[in-house]
Amino acid sequence: MGSEAAAAARAVVVAVNGERYEAVGVDPSTTLLEFLRTRTPVRGPKLGCGEGGCGACVVVVSKYDAVADEVTEFSASSCLTLLGSLHHCAVTTSEGIGNSRDGFHAVQRRLSGFHASQCGFCTPGMCMSIYSALAKADKASGRPAPPTGFSKITAAEAEKAVSGNLCRCTGYRPIVDACKSFAADVDLEDLGLNAFWKKGVDDEHADINKLPAYSGGAAVCTFPEFLKSEIRSSMGQANGDTSAVVVTGDGWFHPKSVEEFHRLFDSNLFDERSVKIVASNTGSGVYKDQDLHDKYINISQILELSAINRSSKGVEIGAVVSISQAIDILSDGGAVFRKIADHLSKVASPFVRNTATIGGNIIMAQRLSFSSDIATVLLAAGSTVTIQVAAKRMCITLEEFLKQPPCDSRTLLVSISIPDWGSDDGITFQTFRAAPRPLGNAVSYVNSAFLARSSVDGSSGSHLIEDVCLAFGPFGAKHAIRAREVEKFLKGKLVSAPVILEAVRLLKGVVSPAEGTTHPEYRVSLAVSYLFKFLSSLTNGLDEPENANVPNGSFTNGTANGIVDSSPEKHSNVDSSYLPIKSRQEMVFSDEYRPIGKPIEKTGAELQASGEAVYVDDISAPKDCLYGAFIYSTHPHAHIKGVNFRSSLASQKVITVITLKDIPTNGKNIGSCSPMLGDEALFVDPVSEFAGQNIGVVIAETQKYAYMAAKQSVIEYSTENLQPPILTVEDAVQHNSYFQVPPFLAPTPIGEFNQAMSEADHKIIDGEVKLESQYYFYMETQTALAIPDEDNCITLYVSAQLPEITQNTVARCLGIPYHNVRIITRRVGGGFGGKAMKAIHVATACAVAAFKLRRPVRMYLDRKTDMIMAGGRHPMKVKYSVGFKSDGKITGLHVDLRINCGISPDCSPALPVAIVGALKKYNWGALSFDIKLCKTNVSSKSAMRAPGDAQGSFIAEAIVEHIASTLSVDTNAIRRKNLHDFESLKVFYGNSAGDPSTYSLVTIFDKLASSPEYQQRAAVVEHFNAGSRWKKRGISCVPITYDVRLRPSPGKVSIMNDGSIAVEVGGVEIGQGLWTKVRVIQADTLSMIQGGFTGGSTTSETSCEAVRKSCAALVERLKPIKEKAGTLPWKSLIAQASMASVKLTEHAYWTPDPTFTSYLNYGAAITSGEPPLLLASSVHCAMREAIRAARKEFAGAGGSSLTFQMDVPATMPIVKELCGLDVVERDLESFAAKA
Repeated sequence: MGSEAAAAARAVVVAVNGERYEAVGVDPSTTLLEFLRTRTPVRGPKLGCGEGGCGACVVVVSKYDAVADEVTEFSASSCLTLLGSLHHCAVTTSEGIGNSRDGFHAVQRRLSGFHASQCGFCTPGMCMSIYSALAKADKASGRPAPPTGFSKITAAEAEKAVSGNLCRCTGYRPIVDACKSFAADVDLEDLGLNAFWKKGVDDEHADINKLPAYSGGAAVCTFPEFLKSEIRSSMGQANGDTSAVVVTGDGWFHPKSVEEFHRLFDSNLFDERSVKIVASNTGSGVYKDQDLHDKYINISQILELSAINRSSKGVEIGAVVSISQAIDILSDGGAVFRKIADHLSKVASPFVRNTATIGGNIIMAQRLSFSSDIATVLLAAGSTVTIQVAAKRMCITLEEFLKQPPCDSRTLLVSISIPDWGSDDGITFQTFRAAPRPLGNAVSYVNSAFLARSSVDGSSGSHLIEDVCLAFGPFGAKHAIRAREVEKFLKGKLVSAPVILEAVRLLKGVVSPAEGTTHPEYRVSLAVSYLFKFLSSLTNGLDEPENANVPNGSFTNGTANGIVDSSPEKHSNVDSSYLPIKSRQEMVFSDEYRPIGKPIEKTGAELQASGEAVYVDDISAPKDCLYGAFIYSTHPHAHIKGVNFRSSLASQKVITVITLKDIPTNGKNIGSCSPMLGDEALFVDPVSEFAGQNIGVVIAETQKYAYMAAKQSVIEYSTENLQPPILTVEDAVQHNSYFQVPPFLAPTPIGEFNQAMSEADHKIIDGEVKLESQYYFYMETQTALAIPDEDNCITLYVSAQLPEITQNTVARCLGIPYHNVRIITRRVGGGFGGKAMKAIHVATACAVAAFKLRRPVRMYLDRKTDMIMAGGRHPMKVKYSVGFKSDGKITGLHVDLRINCGISPDCSPALPVAIVGALKKYNWGALSFDIKLCKTNVSSKSAMRAPGDAQGSFIAEAIVEHIASTLSVDTNAIRRKNLHDFESLKVFYGNSAGDPSTYSLVTIFDKLASSPEYQQRAAVVEHFNAGSRWKKRGISCVPITYDVRLRPSPGKVSIMNDGSIAVEVGGVEIGQGLWTKVRVIQADTLSMIQGGFTGGSTTSETSCEAVRKSCAALVERLKPIKEKAGTLPWKSLIAQASMASVKLTEHAYWTPDPTFTSYLNYGAAITSGEPPLLLASSVHCAMREAIRAARKEFAGAGGSSLTFQMDVPATMPIVKELCGLDVVERDLESFAAKA
């Protein structure tokens, strides 16, 4: 069959927010997100991760069924959805449901009013996820009509509406509050602070009428009538020609049957190596495309593959049925089906499940060894699959299919059949998964599913297993497997502790992870825990408390209830991970410092929600704009001998490569500079000094082409005559590789340590704490746009926290005066310190390329490159020696601190004083330290969210808890014993201590620790732990002291002729609300010199003071005009002032009083919960208490000491290891021995 297999290509037609677009001349690999952002005015959907894992790109896609005259709509990840698959679809973005011109939607207004947007980069995606959830609920039949202002959505559903959306700065509570405000079953009083009513005010109450009105999803038309007409018209044309495959765009084929699919493969239309078969393309979020494709076969329109057939034997689901559709189908079935549906609802996120297919997931598991939850669950349920290879069709078990060699692209998975286990009272079915994120995109560490047919033994009450299937997901294996040896052993056995123990021992030989698998002991321990949980539900003899879910530290993504249980009341309690979130807050408001302290809406929050807020990558591309992507070293220390490109479609898109040689003659190879501390090179010269160092920038016509072309680079390395790389602090100490701390940044020791230790009753020598690095994960990756101008000038739009230093660095690199470089930053999509020094590299690389090519150049780093180059938080190794009295009073502390700084100083020399400053929150008696800044061959570490302060506070708490464990006393007693009085505070902090009246930490801590709320929560934790063997909770009350350092700041206020006012400051809006406190336009280095940097939690207050000074000066100038003219409108006053030639602009530069350059902030917080819920650094102390309770529980069975060290980050494997990897076996052995 030749080219006649396909019809003439039609242009892809889509509607975007009601407007018609024809995708003419668009690359076939174009994603919906790329099309929206480059071919339409839409900017709401953002590129956050490029793999469907963050939700920044979420839109609503609508499809029209002309036969049924029905529109279906669903949320989708536009970064994965390919434009070619959306012919005759409608797309609605955040701008489409509400905007500043047509009015904002209730979702957007409530997100703003509940203070649910900070940097705002993620907010449009949040908005569309919420809107989609509301629309789905409101269209559901069988639900009662909600009261006015509410939706049909339930509070529980609302909490999960944004389960796949990431936010890195706001925190989820206000976002969830905005979601829940639409739920008719919510208690409005339980919602948190908002701009609609005040909590704690007697005459104000929560009232739906105070919320922005919501009238259901009908207010937004998601599918325009003109597109319906086009679809109906095209159906008539299609009926006249059924012989050829439909082709859309330039290279998209849409077969309607399996036969058409095979005809395409038998034709000569394309090279099989460059064609990609897709149904939804969500798999590319897991397995990235390594090259461009010029042909696509869309199998989602093959009717047989989308069929759903129910019968008494079970349900057959077509391979291209979405996971969301499968969940709906199975939720309406028997007990086993419902359990499968429940597990599937925890796979991926709603906007991925809506398009991802069941068959695609199974194919990835079979072909690519993907750790599929779905394959594991369906394997346990006894599923079969139907596949077709050429003309041959066969039906085999899923287990047989997974064992086959990886199938090729000609093999079609047609359907998956799941048997109906009916209402058999002897069937027990449970599923489990452990993943870093309980909901949303996260591959499981371990997943498993178990199905057993059993009968109850009358004498013992335990179950006799008649048949059993034990399925475990692939962790180190190629695919999901059945533990057949264990199954064989269990068949015919009466479940008891000895039987479970032997089954567990057999299992360890079956699920042994392959070499190279991360955390192998943890994964095996999880598998054991899951089997134990399953089998223990079938026996009446084991001690399993009512509220137990899984062995401690072994986390499931939800309940794992059996279908039938000999003790049904065991599972009557709600799993704590599903308890409703309550945000009730009551505060006392005072007008003493009004408007300071008043909860007002963030300026621009509604623009952020609608997607109209402009970030750097939202700026329309200038004429002839080119795009860049970094080529970076993958070797930590090597000569770069050359760079070549593989022969591929993507490599053909390379226009040029910018390298070291392209820096102007008068310029310097400088990528960032830290004033008075040191510089870092922009490009390798000629030795790569760390993995991730820039070698060059690939320039192409689109950002996607640049990304793909960079992947084709082949770098030739040589390590001849080079020393091995220094990678760790231990290596650095061995090679004496250090940076120096400048004297003006060196912290000062307190007292005499040796004398203090001689006074101690107890000593801890060489205690140790390890803190690993942490990636920023700002939602907006590093980005810049450089536009060359006349006379060797250049303008850059940069997402940066340091516009002034960026300007200086770019000028030095290009060898031009500083005034030739203009840096403009309107807002930043998340910073946390990561948009400080690291942003300068991207800006400078863009500038070099634009300067060389005399064309605008834009860069927006893909997430992988950003993570590799970002650096992140400083890893460090801490050893400490501490002395203390028997009553817990600390006499002296010495800390040896080794900080891994990376290849350049960056901000590292400023870290020691911050770490020691945070440590000083306690009175250590004497405090000494030996701090080394280790220079290593890794990416430079930089400032990150309370740099040094976060680590110092954690180190202090680790030491205090070590002391408490040693003395076997409550940790709070040690904390309280060693809080400063004012005299010791003055010794430790000097002038920062201020006046005695300002020292409030002791009062705050005492009030919190003695509060009824804390006492009640502590009692609840104690009661829970006493009754729960396999789950433990912890609670902590932690104080903190933060040394605020004031710095100079500029401010400029200009009054326009119409009376409107423009305000400029040196600070940058990064989500902290600077614009709310100071109504700013943007940061501009030529308009606002000496802008300094944004960070340290002082930018807002210093900027406010600079603006206040400017305003005061303007008021003084206007006074004579007002006194002469009397009372008159503001506009008239300004007009008269302008006529009188009064200067209507003022530029102030505020500097702190030399006697008051710093002050202390105090705080304390309570945290409680269980390890599955405690994975953030801010709650490590509560997590430690929960782990301590677990270790205490099993101490009698050979358990570990109650004194332990928990390193950072405390990931799930670490928590499980500290709780005990073998607690199940030890508990079973103990139980058997007692029996």
